[in-house]
Amino acid sequence: MAVTDRRTKADWARVVRKLVDEDYPDKDRIILVMDNLNTRHPASLYEVVEPAEARRIAERLEIHYTPKHGNWLNMAEIELGILARQCLARRIPDQDVLRRETRTWQDRCNQDTIKVDWRFTTADARIKLKSLYPSIQC
Repeated sequence: MAVTDRRTKADWARVVRKLVDEDYPDKDRIILVMDNLNTRHPASLYEVVEPAEARRIAERLEIHYTPKHGNWLNMAEIELGILARQCLARRIPDQDVLRRETRTWQDRCNQDTIKVDWRFTTADARIKLKSLYPSIQC
């Protein structure tokens, strides 16, 4: 998790470079699951670092983009909502405090191995999203 002023290509490239070089230097492959924000793409690396360095970083990544309305994205949004309620629902004076607070919250969640109990079934979807399914008439 990183706290930045904006969500630029350079910000994304720095975070990914840190993942590869500092957080997981001994891993051959790092799997990233993320949304489709236009800054989050291996091409962003090439705009920030030298081509050989960008290629070295990109080759270690296995990127999976979440569908716009998919379960992965919903789970990420659920987690961000919980983070906002449990950790960020107050005035935070500066980025250093924000980083410390979010890191503490993240470490606790990872230690407790909190999981999402996904209960929306296919049968539920067919009822709730009936208007999206085609109608076959004989």
